[in-house]
Amino acid sequence: MDDYRLLADRIAAEIADGRLRPGQQLPTQRAFARSRGIADSTAGRVYRELARRGLTVGEVGRGTFVRAGRAPDGARVALAEPSATPVDLELNYPSVPGQNELLTAGLAPLLRPDALGEALRPVGAAGTGAARRAFAGLLSVDACDSCDSCGSCGSWHVDAADLLFAGNGRQAIAGALSALVPPGQRLGVEELTYPVVKAVAERLGIVLVPLAVDEHGLLPDAVAAAHRTTGPLRAVYVQPRLQNPLGVSLPRERAVALVAVLRRLDLPVVEDAVWSFLRPGSAPLAALAPERTVLVDSLSKRLAPGLTTGFAVVPAALRERVAGALRSGGWAPSGFALEAAVRWIGDGTLASVEAAKRADATARQLLAREMLTGQRLRSDPGSYYLWWELPPGLRAEAFVAEAARAGVSVTPAAAFAVDPRRSPSAVRVGLASPPLPVLARALETLAGIAAGRGERARGDG
Repeated sequence: MDDYRLLADRIAAEIADGRLRPGQQLPTQRAFARSRGIADSTAGRVYRELARRGLTVGEVGRGTFVRAGRAPDGARVALAEPSATPVDLELNYPSVPGQNELLTAGLAPLLRPDALGEALRPVGAAGTGAARRAFAGLLSVDACDSCDSCGSCGSWHVDAADLLFAGNGRQAIAGALSALVPPGQRLGVEELTYPVVKAVAERLGIVLVPLAVDEHGLLPDAVAAAHRTTGPLRAVYVQPRLQNPLGVSLPRERAVALVAVLRRLDLPVVEDAVWSFLRPGSAPLAALAPERTVLVDSLSKRLAPGLTTGFAVVPAALRERVAGALRSGGWAPSGFALEAAVRWIGDGTLASVEAAKRADATARQLLAREMLTGQRLRSDPGSYYLWWELPPGLRAEAFVAEAARAGVSVTPAAAFAVDPRRSPSAVRVGLASPPLPVLARALETLAGIAAGRGERARGDG
């Protein structure tokens, strides 16, 4: 038998006898390889074998967790859904009725042989002229008629020359971080952050420095304190609007203060704007500090998860560095996806889908607030996710495991914590993916567990 299967058998035995409990996070594949004295590739085969056996579950950027067992028959908090197909409140990809029909209509002109041949040509990080113009128009914010881009009035005019493209939003983030932060250097991030950034930083050899947040988002003083006490930062990564996982957005005064700190310390900033389409009409951080901000975004949330085109607005002084990082990483965009996006932006399809998703997100937030009345929730009324601080005595990992036994998956705070020693007893609940009736039953199940009907979620039992 192959050695990796023997190792998988040993981990399976630890799961079977309770040494590894449902909901417990396994080490990273690299750490597992070092502890066992094996190659990284062998560790990867072990983890894939455990997943194939249905013993673990996970995704890139979040980690690998021991899968909870099937809920017992007659469990009071069980869903009507079969436990083999749990309700997924982790992945968060919104889709609205009529979306596919709108997208199909926009693709029709591309089916001509000449148009299709042109769209299938390879493109580089600079994309095409049509794509740069279309995406610049998509991102620009016109709050007044007296200026092109002043930040102070909320307007922001994007120069088409500042646009770069990648295969997806994660690649755009990786390209920006790779260009700005050399291996071994420090990147400041919100203490609870997008899990993919943790994974990207590990692969690039970047040291993450957690920065304190409050109910309004990142604290500017935390950036200055970290730069002074932990060693110089090379850049900051921040989500100013609808921060994932907390759902908060920086007030204007806080954003202005943050920019002042960044300028005083001469730090560049990577602004993740992937959820910003749910809060239209307000200028991003890039409008206040265009000379030092790389804004990254993608189409996966705006349109569809399979349309993963990433894009970035990059100031001239940083453009060649970011473009070079995208080229060296092999993170080129798809010419077909760019051409399709140009048509969807131009014919109003994208705007229609975004408007429908804003209404859908608002409806789902209202439902969540109703189903989880009395719980300590943090979110934006227009967000597709919420942050749930669990009742005292309720451990996040145990709650996640109990929810999984009842057929619902949610994400524990540890997946977002930069410092695992400072992980609160909380979970993120994604609201976007299931149909509304299924979401309602799932939230009712979670409320029941929090109310004590899932006894194994409390204490050590």
